[in-house]
Amino acid sequence: MTGMASPCIDICKYDEDTGWCLGCGMTRKDKKHWKKEKEQRPAIRETLPGRLLALAAAGQRVGKAAAKKKKQI
Repeated sequence: MTGMASPCIDICKYDEDTGWCLGCGMTRKDKKHWKKEKEQRPAIRETLPGRLLALAAAGQRVGKAAAKKKKQI
């Protein structure tokens, strides 16, 4: 399990309501667990696609698109 690549894509912007990273879907707590508790990695990774879908459905830019600034109208 230690060889599992991190889902982090170095965006590290967080949704205020959920605490989920807009880049990868992890919370700050998830990121700490990822580093220190390697046995938690599969469970963390399993939750991320659903979180990113929920953020996108709520109108958030997710993944690499989260790095781009929204245009001011």
